[in-house]
Amino acid sequence: MFIDNFILVFVICVLLLSFDFWSVKNVTGRLLVGLRWWNEVKEDGTNVWIFESKPENRAIHPTDSMVFWSTLYATPVVWILLGIGELLRLRFHWLLIVCVAVTLTGANVVGYWKCQKDAGRRVKSFIAQQVLNAAVPGQNNLPNPV
Repeated sequence: MFIDNFILVFVICVLLLSFDFWSVKNVTGRLLVGLRWWNEVKEDGTNVWIFESKPENRAIHPTDSMVFWSTLYATPVVWILLGIGELLRLRFHWLLIVCVAVTLTGANVVGYWKCQKDAGRRVKSFIAQQVLNAAVPGQNNLPNPV
C-alpha cells in the first residue's frame, strides 16, 4: 500500500513474520500460558514433538490465556482474509507473502494445539496418580519387582 517495491516489502514481511514466529513460540507462549513446543528431526528422518508446560504451582491469569489463544487462532484467519482480498484483486504476487505468513502462523497453531493437549494429558495423569496415592496409602514404599 505504501511501497511499490515488492522485493523490499517481501523481505521486510518475511523478517517480521520470522521474528513473530520465534517470539510467539519461545517467549509469548511461555510467559502467557506456560507452554512451549519444538520439533526435532532425528538422524533417521523421523520427527519428534517436544512439549514444555508450566510448573504445577504456577497459575495462569485468565486474561493472559484468552489474549494468547484468541490472537493465536485469529492471526492465520486474518492472513487468509488478506490472501482472499489479493486474489480478488488479481494481485497474485502478494499471495507469496500470505503463504509464508499462513505457514508460520499455522505452525504455531498446530504446535500449541498439540502442546495444550499434551499438557492436559499430563495433568490428568498427575491427578490420577494423586488419587491412586490417596486411595492406596504407602504404595510408594512397595519394592520394585525385578
